[in-house]
Amino acid sequence: MSTPDPNTPRPTPAPQPRRAPSERAAGTTSWRVRMALIVLTAMAVGVVFVTNRLLTDRFTQNTRNRAELRLVLYSGNLLSELRQNAIVPQLLARDPALISALNSANYSQSTQRLISFVDEIGAASLTLLDKDGRTVASTDRNTIGESHRTQPYYVDALRSKDTVFTLIQHETGRFDFYYSRRVESQGALIGVIMVAVDLYKYERAWAGITDAVVVTDTEGRIILSTEPRWRGLTEAEALSEKPVSSALERAIQATADWTTLPADAYLGGEAVMRVEGRVAFRGWRIANFTTFDSVREKVNGFLALEIMAFAILLALAFYFLNRKTAVRMALFQRESAELRALNLRLQREIAERERVQENLAVAEQTLAQSSKLAALGEMSAAVSHELNQPLAAMKTYLAGARLLLTRNRPDETLSSFQRIDDLIERMGAITKQLKSYARHSGDTFEPVNIGDALASSLSMMEPQLRQRRVTINRTLPDEPVMVMGDRVRIEQVMINLLRNALDATQTVNEAQIDLVLTAGTMAVLTVRDNGTGLKDFDKLFEPFHSTKQAGEGVGLGLAISSGIVNDLGGRLTARDAATGGAVFEMRLPILNEETRAAE
Repeated sequence: MSTPDPNTPRPTPAPQPRRAPSERAAGTTSWRVRMALIVLTAMAVGVVFVTNRLLTDRFTQNTRNRAELRLVLYSGNLLSELRQNAIVPQLLARDPALISALNSANYSQSTQRLISFVDEIGAASLTLLDKDGRTVASTDRNTIGESHRTQPYYVDALRSKDTVFTLIQHETGRFDFYYSRRVESQGALIGVIMVAVDLYKYERAWAGITDAVVVTDTEGRIILSTEPRWRGLTEAEALSEKPVSSALERAIQATADWTTLPADAYLGGEAVMRVEGRVAFRGWRIANFTTFDSVREKVNGFLALEIMAFAILLALAFYFLNRKTAVRMALFQRESAELRALNLRLQREIAERERVQENLAVAEQTLAQSSKLAALGEMSAAVSHELNQPLAAMKTYLAGARLLLTRNRPDETLSSFQRIDDLIERMGAITKQLKSYARHSGDTFEPVNIGDALASSLSMMEPQLRQRRVTINRTLPDEPVMVMGDRVRIEQVMINLLRNALDATQTVNEAQIDLVLTAGTMAVLTVRDNGTGLKDFDKLFEPFHSTKQAGEGVGLGLAISSGIVNDLGGRLTARDAATGGAVFEMRLPILNEETRAAE
């Protein structure tokens, strides 16, 4: 093997080609663009993550707040229905027709009388039992003749002097709700009046909402529920059952995987939001299991918008990187078309969610309005009672106008017709109250001069004052006395008080009525007569309590007047005068200059 000569020259390596400055600049630009894309992508992921967390917490809390608001509304509806039906046995136990039927054992008209009451009251049924527990009259004619002697509502009513509430569970798990009260005549028991309360109409209303609702009694039993199979169970037993395809199953979708709020309850291993409230009746509780689907839909809507924005930025970046390549341009156009289609779909979804939210708001307003419509029966009786006075006055003025026409006195006849026109306007104002009460808007108050209202009331009573020789003494302050209220309703109170004073002085030779208006911290109108005085102060302001003969009054005047004054923030009181007769005082908050300026 030969050894290389050290003197032999070695081959020189080939020189490496140098990169042009433009190529180096292009490489640096490409590296910077890639880094910018990476930073933009990381920022997009971070923003979406933070947005998802913040919006989830926010919308979850909003959902809980709305659930609590609905729970308060549901509880108020139940309490309103129970209180409305609780007063019915007390009123019917004093009904003269029913008492007379029980005393005479003649029930030919009793069932029809109960049927005439049931629609106005809104109860499920009305039943009249005799003292032996036998059904003698009922809105359900098929139950007449049945015996209820061993039923709790009959036994408890016999043992108590007041209205009793009874909760009865059937074998099917359904509960019935009853109010009952004993009927007495001259201190002796003659029967029992029973009212069945329909609370299942609220179950039917709740069933149309995605939330699951349960109502439990003091023993923890579920007595009302959107899931009928839960009735009679405790809440723990109901939650341990296997879910079915229902509103409850929609309400228990898993939310613990993406919400930061702790789960309130678990059903079938899935987390649900549970909101509980109290029904101010015999220790009842109401619970609401709320779905989280709307929260996820809202969050996904915002996330989709963010993703779309970042996708547009990325698409623009890729467009500038690949603007020299037709293939890349076509790809970008296809992506832009897909993004536009996604935007349209998102807009349609957002519009659909807004429509659903508007329907929910309308449903909540409808539920709130139902509590006002429940009182229309009472207000209808009040309006009918208040229309009797203008009708009587119109009859008197028409008779006077006819007489004046026969005597060829047209000027005085026109004056009578003008007063009749004023009475018609007043009747329209009274009936307008019933219409405004049925609408969603409430009554509006305005400053009212008590002196002017009193003068208008005296003008309304002028036909009755002409028929009777009554001395009217008015004592009014020099300055106007202003209050904030409804003038028509205030005049109704004054007319009721004047009419009662006239009735009380029918047997007095020299009848006298004193009207005194004073102003201090309160505006006080005193109506004093020299009649026979007052009797039975405890029942003076109760509905259907009257000292007049049958056919002369229904006993609603003072009850209506007391309710009107209470609504205006005042108080109506009565007492016997020291010199004989009765004294009624209407106290209303005075409207001073500072309050008037603020208004």
